[in-house]
Amino acid sequence: MPPSPVRAVVGPEPGRSGGPVAAVLLDMDDTIFDHSLTCRAAIASLRSANPYLRRRPLNELWQEYLTLLDAVSPGSGGRSWTADQARRERWRRLALSCGAELSGGQVAELSQTYRERYQRLRRPVPGARELVARLHSFVPVVIVTNNEVAEQEEKVRFLGVGPWIDGLVVSEAVGVAKPDPRIFAKALASVGVPAEQATMLGDSWTSDVQGSAGAGLRPVWFNRFHRPRPEDRPVDEIRSLRPLRPAESLLLGRAAASSAGPRPPGPSEL
Repeated sequence: MPPSPVRAVVGPEPGRSGGPVAAVLLDMDDTIFDHSLTCRAAIASLRSANPYLRRRPLNELWQEYLTLLDAVSPGSGGRSWTADQARRERWRRLALSCGAELSGGQVAELSQTYRERYQRLRRPVPGARELVARLHSFVPVVIVTNNEVAEQEEKVRFLGVGPWIDGLVVSEAVGVAKPDPRIFAKALASVGVPAEQATMLGDSWTSDVQGSAGAGLRPVWFNRFHRPRPEDRPVDEIRSLRPLRPAESLLLGRAAASSAGPRPPGPSEL
């Protein structure tokens, strides 16, 4: 039999009251928007056209680029990168790791080409749209994400989940980023739900699991790449959003999906 997509850890998260779930918070990138595999496909496309990138295996390039996304981002390392400067610097460093010292113009062209191919190849995480729609029929759903507002708003439009979310809380607008508890507090305030009645689903152990737990929510770790657990902590784990019902039940509280009916539609849904 295939492994279960849900790993349920028995017992409530420490500090959680165990009351009914009244809201679900969702991360964006690599939780409902498939950033990592889109990134890999775009890098593969560039690698086929640039011989110096073929000096390293695709998976090595991909993993290093994912590391650079955290290391070189607006505000990282005390640098006041713009988003475009950060993108170019990542590609300068990645090319350098392959032994290629590129000019500023070459780096700009590489970064722009990657961006165009990333946009063309992007995709939702399998099952994400169905899960968001289903969760919304029971409780408010808020996306909580680190990034620029315009970029994350565009992803909402691309995914087509706008009708099923009750809020989009982005670090650029709030002024703080996950794992800061204030961004979770902002998301909860937008739907009037206390932390102890909310669940947070995200792929980042630091930003989503530790961050939401520190803010008083119940975290659920989305571990679709089957990474080792960073610490021995009683946190529920989901490895796939399909089939839908196991993930839905875990996020809503283990009996919520079967014992409670959908919430009435709001004015915008009628």
